[in-house]
Amino acid sequence: MDKGLLLVLSGPSGTGKGTVCEELCQQQNSLCNSISVTSRFPRKGEKDGVHYHFLPEAQFEKLIEEGALLEWARVYGNYYGTPLKQVEEKRAQGLDVILEIDTQGAKQIRERVKEAILIFLLPPSLKELWNRIKGRGTEKPEVMKERFLAAHGELKEISNYNYVVFNNNVSEAVDKIKAIITAEKCRVARNKEKLAKLSEERWLI
Repeated sequence: MDKGLLLVLSGPSGTGKGTVCEELCQQQNSLCNSISVTSRFPRKGEKDGVHYHFLPEAQFEKLIEEGALLEWARVYGNYYGTPLKQVEEKRAQGLDVILEIDTQGAKQIRERVKEAILIFLLPPSLKELWNRIKGRGTEKPEVMKERFLAAHGELKEISNYNYVVFNNNVSEAVDKIKAIITAEKCRVARNKEKLAKLSEERWLI
């Protein structure tokens, strides 16, 4: 069984990463997301074990010490991370795993998992990004401003990614990422074993 792909989806807060990931996983049976762990409190409508695993800060720091996280970062005063065991088990089963994480976490994965596929999701414009952040209505004005200003810094990281996708609408963004997945599965480097078997069958001629 071929090992599943590891995809990373990053982008400024408000670009629609969560919506795109959810739609992708619904359309691709072989694709699943990894539920991250975080030290922050749940937002309205979020459920533990569904959107995140919500942990006390001390428990999160213990996971860091144990090396149990594939990546982790402290963002806006809270910890976020990806459980290593969960990701490796799914990939070993042949499932493709997509991680919705920030640029700090993506950098760690890029250094740790060389075959990871990094995708940067962008809004049509920064004006649209600001409208989306305001439209969520889940944060205080100072937090919204902080998130918007952070977007400028995150844009500098795009050159470290393999692909960029503009989220003009969810359907188009999902189709583009599905095309990326298909292309990656066709890479020569990912098909060496199958190519070797074909080479061994030359005696049939």
